[in-house]
Amino acid sequence: SLCYLKANCIIVKYVFLLPYSASHVVVSLVKNYPNYLIINLDKLDYCASLKNLETVSEKENYKFIQGDICEPDFIKQLFKTEKIDIVLHFAAQTHVDLSFWHALEFTYVNVYGTNVLVAAAHEANVEKFVYVSTDEVYGGSTDKEFDESSPKRPTNPYASSKAAAECFVQSYWERYQFPAVITRSSNVYGPHQYPEKVIPKFISLLQQNRKCCIHGSGLQKRNFLYATDVVEAFLTVLKEGKPGEIYNIGTNFEMSIAQLAKELIHLIKKTSSESEMEHWMDYVKDRPTNDLRYPMNSEKMHNLGWRPKVPWKEGIKKTIEWYKENFHNWKNSEKALEPFPVTEPFAQLSGP
Repeated sequence: SLCYLKANCIIVKYVFLLPYSASHVVVSLVKNYPNYLIINLDKLDYCASLKNLETVSEKENYKFIQGDICEPDFIKQLFKTEKIDIVLHFAAQTHVDLSFWHALEFTYVNVYGTNVLVAAAHEANVEKFVYVSTDEVYGGSTDKEFDESSPKRPTNPYASSKAAAECFVQSYWERYQFPAVITRSSNVYGPHQYPEKVIPKFISLLQQNRKCCIHGSGLQKRNFLYATDVVEAFLTVLKEGKPGEIYNIGTNFEMSIAQLAKELIHLIKKTSSESEMEHWMDYVKDRPTNDLRYPMNSEKMHNLGWRPKVPWKEGIKKTIEWYKENFHNWKNSEKALEPFPVTEPFAQLSGP
């Protein structure tokens, strides 16, 4: 059990591409820990869907609060009134394509918002603060595997903002021994994800008889973790994670974006013909930067007792089925399927 939890646990979610894995964590905590109050803070921006939390919305140990981590007075008051013991900080703008257009907005939310939150949590003397980061802070690698001590070399505005936010969190550990833990995870997929990310986007496009839009050569590889495996990882970090430590939450399962498209075409369009598969693939200009791989070593998490369990074939079939029935859970889900422009120069980016 989460023996160090006295009463309250806050799950902070937020803005643009809501890290949807947070909704899976909320549901799991509410259902499995009825003696603890789970507070879900969310700004409810365009990608949010409260339908993802309908199974727990009426539970006595669940409380939803709409709010913005970039508002210091609101956050400070929240910690005073709710007596929070543990913070899980998922809040971020997360879409790499958007970050090239809105770098300053990403910096404002991901860096300034994190600074506001960690400062308030420190003042409130919380028992544990988990900051959810990303494998992208390492930058790309074609051969070398990243461990938690590898240098941060981010190559896009999103990853740069997450790396900077990590530094703020780590500084509170170094200066105050504030009990912060940082996680860096691979790409997550499964039900509940706003269809702007690559897997739900390709699934939804194909289910609407539209082509998969592939950046550049499509040879970029990504590691994919199913949502329930990531939930188990966060629960493990809550129970076993040591303050001041960083944990990679990764998988050895890796697939190129072109191969991903072909796999989904095979499953949804029921074809194995190479020419028919190519018919459903539309190659477009690449992002300004697009890392080839993010290979991570997750031995530290394995030593805590966590390993991914859900095989790709099982996870992707469940995901495809879910989007058949739930694509319209977001009122603007059609907009998510539009291809992102990739030619906007950094110089024209605007602030928040």
